[in-house]
Amino acid sequence: MTNGPEKASQPDFELLDPKNDYVFFRIFSEEPELLVDLINAVRGHEPPIIEVSLLDARLNPERLSGKRLILDLKAIDEQGQRYNIEMQVRRFPVWSARGTLYLARMLSEQPGVGDDYRKLKPVIGIHLLDFALFDQPEHADQALWCFELRDRTRPDVRLGHELQLNIVELRKADRLGHLPERLSAWIAYFEHWQEETLMSSLSHPPVQKAIGKLRAMSVDEEERYWAEAREKALRDEVTLLAMAREEGIEEGREEATRKTARNLIQLGALSDAQIAQATGLTLAQVDALRASEPHG
Repeated sequence: MTNGPEKASQPDFELLDPKNDYVFFRIFSEEPELLVDLINAVRGHEPPIIEVSLLDARLNPERLSGKRLILDLKAIDEQGQRYNIEMQVRRFPVWSARGTLYLARMLSEQPGVGDDYRKLKPVIGIHLLDFALFDQPEHADQALWCFELRDRTRPDVRLGHELQLNIVELRKADRLGHLPERLSAWIAYFEHWQEETLMSSLSHPPVQKAIGKLRAMSVDEEERYWAEAREKALRDEVTLLAMAREEGIEEGREEATRKTARNLIQLGALSDAQIAQATGLTLAQVDALRASEPHG
């Protein structure tokens, strides 16, 4: 039995998602030159860096199953600039606060800066988001963002270079297009990794190497185990947060109901049975509320 070229080009296994933070971490921590290319692609307006050294690139069961589910990459370039690179696939309300706090920590944790601020090196965040962070209609035409310390009325005046946060809204960037070729290739990799024909057409060598790494991980049983474990942990966290919100709403409703019952008791116009019927509480609950009321 012979395999034609079309069948040979199709993988006989399901590719892992490169946006899975475990997969993302493994690929870019094991191939720092890919990380360099990704950083330079996102920060195409800045002088390119040549190499990076990873900070805290260890993976252990505690980190992989941590409650906060944060698996980011920290690196330092040849100029001493620090980087925090991470992939986020879900949106949560305090995302910007968390991202800012991480960058501030990377500033404060630099050795020796307490004695000499001249030793302080810039901290640069690169956050790849698989959701629209800025989803207002007036922001629909922009997917790449760069936040710095600038004056509100004169944004051309920058306070310093100490903090910079680059955000790429992947889905929006993919939809809008019109990006530099290198960045466009990386975005296609993250958004269309399952499309074999498109992946084969990408000519940027670092992206082709990342595709090869992804395929190698996808056929490794241990790698699949950890990638799937991370996906499960993320689903579990989302479920627990949803349950907590629902419980909070329910508790709020119950408290509002008890408050209504207390008000009716204080009015003294209704019997306990009438109050129970009006609020949905049981007679025993109404009786307990009445007993807890102060007697004047």
